[in-house]
Formats: sequence, structure tokens, C-alpha cells
Amino acid sequence: MLEVKGRIWVNGSRGTYLGLGRLSLLEKIREHGSISGAARSIRMSYKKAWKMVDTMNRQSKKPLVIRAPGGKGGGGTIVTAEGEKAIRYFKKVLAEFDKFCKKHSVRKG
Repeated sequence: MLEVKGRIWVNGSRGTYLGLGRLSLLEKIREHGSISGAARSIRMSYKKAWKMVDTMNRQSKKPLVIRAPGGKGGGGTIVTAEGEKAIRYFKKVLAEFDKFCKKHSVRKG
């Protein structure tokens, strides 16, 4: 029996720009306020998370994630307005992909 499977991501000039893993990482950075906290929460190494953030930032006209200035409580990491825009965009792409998969009996994977 044949089976159609599909996955979706957005490529940039330096490889993957956005995909499910990067979307999850951005959302967790927003939630935790740090790359290390986000990485721990999705069981990813800090090094891998940092490389993903760096790749996304380098491929975007404006950074998706920036370091927040330190202070009494210390610094942190925030998802910028551009990052929020990227999250919304990819969620719309995913919704359209879901519709396509349902219509054409494509198994996501």
C-alpha cells in the first residue's frame, strides 16, 4: 500500500528558516525569557538552540530574538516584533498545510 506523507518548513538562503522545531523554540523563548530555559523545556541542547536562533536571525531582515539588557534581575532573551510576526506567519502556513493534508489524505510526518 502506498502512503503520501508531508512535512512543511520555510527555507532561507542559509538553510531552514522556520519549521516546527524552530516555531516551538521561539514560543518557548517567549515563555521562559531565555534560550537556555527554552532549550531545556524542549530537551534540546543550548548549543543547538543557539545555532537555530542565530540562523533565523541571520536570514531575517530584523532579528527574531534579542538579548534583553541586564539589570537587577539580570538580562534575558526576548522574541521581537519580527519574531512574533514570523510565528504568526508560520502558524498560518501550518493551518493551510493542515487543510491540504486533510483534503488530500496526506499523513503528516
